[in-house]
Amino acid sequence: MTRQFAAADLGASSGRVMLAQVGPDRLDLRELHRFDNRPVRLRDGLHRDHLHWDVLRLYQDILDGLRLAAREGITSVGVDSWAVDYGLLDATGALLGNPYHYRDARTDGAPDKVHALIPFGRLYEITGLQFLPFNTVYQLAAAAGTPTLDAARTLLLIPDLLAYWLTGTVGAEVTNASTTGLLDARTGEWSAEILGAVGIPEGLLPPLRRPGDVLGPLTSAARTETGLDTGTVVTAVGSHDTASAVVGVPAEGDGWAYICSGTWSLVGVELERPVLTEDSRAANFTNEGGVDGRVRYLRNVMGLWVLQEAMATWRRAGEPHDLRALLAAAADVPAGGPVVDIDDPAFLPPGDMPARLAEACRRTGQPPPDGAAATVRCILDSLAAAYARALRDAARLSGRQFDRVHLVGGPARNELLCQLTADAIGLPVLAGPVEATTLGNVLVQARAHGTVTGDLDSLRALTRATHDLRRHDPTPVRREW
Repeated sequence: MTRQFAAADLGASSGRVMLAQVGPDRLDLRELHRFDNRPVRLRDGLHRDHLHWDVLRLYQDILDGLRLAAREGITSVGVDSWAVDYGLLDATGALLGNPYHYRDARTDGAPDKVHALIPFGRLYEITGLQFLPFNTVYQLAAAAGTPTLDAARTLLLIPDLLAYWLTGTVGAEVTNASTTGLLDARTGEWSAEILGAVGIPEGLLPPLRRPGDVLGPLTSAARTETGLDTGTVVTAVGSHDTASAVVGVPAEGDGWAYICSGTWSLVGVELERPVLTEDSRAANFTNEGGVDGRVRYLRNVMGLWVLQEAMATWRRAGEPHDLRALLAAAADVPAGGPVVDIDDPAFLPPGDMPARLAEACRRTGQPPPDGAAATVRCILDSLAAAYARALRDAARLSGRQFDRVHLVGGPARNELLCQLTADAIGLPVLAGPVEATTLGNVLVQARAHGTVTGDLDSLRALTRATHDLRRHDPTPVRREW
C-alpha cells in the first residue's frame, strides 16, 4: 500500500513543507511550500538588541503548506528543525515571547557561569555533548532571574513547540533533547544532577518521546486552518534535522561516514554506544541521539553559513553574485590558496564574512583571497579541510573505520565542494540525496504507520533504490591538509 505523508522541515535559513508518497518500493517527494526563515532583531527594555526567531510566522507557513497537502490526502505530519532553541510556555500554555536565536549574544559569559556550578568535564561525562556556547543549558543560564523564565512552566524545543500548536500535546522528542546539554547520554533521560546544579526546575522539562510515537490528531483550530480531516495525525520523527538526515543517508553496511551539510555541517559516524572519554571531550566531539537508539557521533563544522553570509555581504554592498557562476569561477582558482580555521568563533555571528576571512588569512601569515571567486574557493577549501580533520578524529576516537563518505543535504549539488572534500579526505564521496532530512522524516512516519517495515538498513535501502547518487573519487595527486 502507498500512503502520503507531509514533512515540515525547518532549517536555519529556510523551511519547506514536502509531500511524500511512500510504499514498499516507492519513495517520491514533492515540494508544496517553501519559505524564508528570517530572524528578527528586537530591542529589550534595557536597550539591548537581541536576535529572535519569528516562530509565529514559521507556524503559519507550516499551516499554509499543510493546506496544500490537504488537497492530496495525508496520513500523518512530521516536524523537524534545528536544535537547542526553545519556547517557554506560561501556566496557561501561552507562549512567553518569540524564542531567542542561538546566534544571539546573550549567552556571552554564560558557559563560565555553568562550569562554575558543574565543571565541563562532568557535563561531558553525563551528556557526551560537545561544547557550543549556545547549547540550551547555557541559554537557560543566561535567562536565569529574568521575568520570562520565572513565569515559565514548560520549555519546548522548536519542533516540539510547533507540534504542540498542531496537536495540543506536550513532550520532548529525544533526538533533539539530546542536544540540550540536559540529557544523560547513558540513560536517555533528563539528568537530575545537571538540573539541580544549574537550578533548573525539573518540571520545566516535559516528558520524553521517541521517533515513531503518534502524538495525536490535529486540534480543531489546526484542522480549520488546513482543511485536513480528523484522521490525520502528527507523528514524532527524528525532530533534530540531522537525526532525520542520518536516517535518509542511503548507506549500505557499516563502513561509511557522513557529512550532513547545510547552514551547519555535521560530520561523523553512527554508533551503537556513546564515546564519553576524555580524548573525545578534548576533541570536542558530541554524542547526539539518533533514531532507533543509535548515537550520532559527530563534530559540528561551521558549514555553508560562511558562504551564505559572504553572499549577503556582497548583496548589501550592491555587488550581488550568481552563486552558480561564482562556483564555476572558484573551480578555476588555482589550488594551494589560503586555508583558514572555518570553526573560528569569529565566523559565528552575522556580519562581513569576506573581511573576516581576509583578517584570518593575515593573522596566519597567508595572503588574503583577491576577489569574490578566490574568497569562495578559500571558504570551500577550508570546509574540506575541516571535514577531513573531523573524519580522521571520528575514526580515531570511535574505532569505527570507513572507506566512503556520504554527503547529503543541499551542498550535495555543489560539485566543487564534493570534489575538494574527496581530495582532502582521500576517500570517495557519494553525494546525495539533497533532501535526506525530509526522506528520513517521512520514512520514520511511514514505518510508524505500517507502510514500510524493517530496521534502519531497510529504510536506507529504500532510499538507495529510489534516489541517484553522484560519486566523487579523490584525484591522484591531492593536497595534504
